[in-house]
Amino acid sequence: MDFDTWNPVYEAILQDFGFDRAADERARDVLAGVLDDRYDASDLDVAGKTVAIAGAGPSLSANLGLARDADAVFAASNAATVLREAGVPVDCMVTDVDKSPATAQALTGEGTPVAVHAHGDNVPELREHVPRFDHAFVLPTTQAEPTAVVANYGGFTDGDRAAFLADALGAGRLTFPGWDFDDPAVGPMKRRKLRWAARLLLWLERRRGERFGVLDGRRDAIDDAALP
Repeated sequence: MDFDTWNPVYEAILQDFGFDRAADERARDVLAGVLDDRYDASDLDVAGKTVAIAGAGPSLSANLGLARDADAVFAASNAATVLREAGVPVDCMVTDVDKSPATAQALTGEGTPVAVHAHGDNVPELREHVPRFDHAFVLPTTQAEPTAVVANYGGFTDGDRAAFLADALGAGRLTFPGWDFDDPAVGPMKRRKLRWAARLLLWLERRRGERFGVLDGRRDAIDDAALP
């Protein structure tokens, strides 16, 4: 994702939530500062492959087959724990380390990349957890302007960031087990974030010329005013 293309959407997200760009940039720099190595994303070979973008919704357990049938699995946050417990291999975990840091640590220790995301309000988690990871398998990411160390592939929530990462790496097809946009158990802030996740997936499918089944039945209701 070219940052000039991403930036107007990022500005809309900042405005909608009242987030501080400078805080995101500080978090980005904190993440860079705790790393003594980093993972080369080009080593994650998914070009032309079907990649399951596993969400952490309650339907994941019932949709494990969709993950098993994919060529690779990118798991958002807690989804990585659920998949591992079910015996489904995870090829990349995408997380801001507010949940399942032990899974992230275990994965990096096993040689599986973890895309660790820095944003304005997770600096304490970055400082606490990331030093324990095997940094050779940490892929540092930001939603702010990227640096030589910390990349920006696009996306806002763990789930849609996983989709944008797979796209950037040349994935041929994306599937979406464990996505529950209408989960009644989530609070107001999470619902707002899920609305943005749907917007961003709509943008991504337009960019890819692909129809994501996870958006079927809701595509026409998505507010796309902030999208390019």
